[in-house]
Formats: sequence, C-alpha cells, structure tokens
Amino acid sequence: MDNLGQHISKMVSHYWLTRQAQREGQKKRGMNDVGLRSAATGGAQMDGFIKLLTDLILEAGMEERYVFQKRHLALPGFFRPTKEWDLLVVKDNRLLVVIEAKSQVGPSFGNNFNNRTEEAMGSALDLWTAFREGAFNEGRQPFLGYFFMLEDCEASNRPVRVTEPHFSVLPEFVGASYVKRYELFCRKLILERHYTSASFIVSDKETGQHGNFREPASDLLFSSFARSLVAHVRSFV
Repeated sequence: MDNLGQHISKMVSHYWLTRQAQREGQKKRGMNDVGLRSAATGGAQMDGFIKLLTDLILEAGMEERYVFQKRHLALPGFFRPTKEWDLLVVKDNRLLVVIEAKSQVGPSFGNNFNNRTEEAMGSALDLWTAFREGAFNEGRQPFLGYFFMLEDCEASNRPVRVTEPHFSVLPEFVGASYVKRYELFCRKLILERHYTSASFIVSDKETGQHGNFREPASDLLFSSFARSLVAHVRSFV
C-alpha cells in the first residue's frame, strides 16, 4: 500500500507502452488493416494492473500458491458452464477473491460501452447465482472486484446524446460523456451489490506512457479499492 500512486503510474505506463508495441508488431507483420483492434485483442496490456493487485494480496499475507493470475482462472457459472476471470484467490477449497480488469480505448466508445457493461453485469449475475446454488464457498461471500481504465480523450469527454423514442432515460445519463457513463456504471455496480468494490481511472494515450492518469470520482479511487481488497484478504490469513 506504500506509494500506491507511483505503482499505479508504472502500471499505466506499462499499459500504453505494451499497447504501442503490439500495434507496431502487427504492422511489421503486414497487418495494418487490423488497426486499433490489433492492440485491443493483443492481450498483456492489463498484466501490470493484475501484478499490482497480486502484490497487494501477497503483502496482505496471502501465500503465493493460493493466487492465480495466468492459469486455472475458470469458475463455475449458472447460465454457462464456466467463465475465466483475471485474478483469483482460492485457499483450502474456498474462493476468496475474484477480480475482473478491463479497459477501453477509442474510437468506438458507443458499441464498446454497451459490450463492456453487458459483460460485467452478466458475469456478476452468473457468479452470484452459481454461488447461491452452492457451486462454491458454502455461504461465505468472496470479494468480487471490478477495475476499469478508459482512454482520456476529447471523444470520451464529449457529451453524448441519448435516444428517447418512447420513455425518458434516467436524468443522470442526459448529456453524460462516456467518462461520466463509466463512472455511473462502476458506482451502480457497487450500489446494487453486483460487485464488492470497483475502481475507475482514465488516462491519455500520450501522457499515459509517462504514467499520467486521473480518477474522476472520489468514491471509485484505486486506493479505496485496494484497502477493501487487502482487508478482505487479511481476514482469511
């Protein structure tokens, strides 16, 4: 937990530099037509954040053999057989921690916003329903965390028009940018108890290579997310 801001900056820098390297690698292999999607599907960008979360879990006293971040990430579902998460802690046949870490970079903010929100809500519903049906833990709830990083740019900060052909949308969405929409989304995931805790940060692809980022909402700080995670893990150490 010491110097957490500096650690986040390193992970942000890792994200953008890895993404850039993936795109350059695609171009060298003659895959220019893939465009931005090449970096989006290249993987590894979120590895830095997963490592930071893993370090926090280990610092809290959990043994490394109980932490899974590269393999053995599948958990049983209710609506589907299994889903692979990004980080798990499983000790003595009990699921302690489940974390999903996602990001989004433009230009297609609209379609990707819908995909990301539907994915996160569906995954949580599937997990908690499987939990209710006794798939794991015998009644002791795990920590379910959601981390999201969004590109900080003109398009993501621009107010977005809503479509209201039959009924009015909720007032908080009127004129809300994608930055604001993701902020509302992460907040509501916690308020509706779909996730135990959530963190939301934004970063510009140019200054982000130097580790720059910002946190639009004081109730979605990474430090709060980290404290909640660490406190949960320590209760099992």
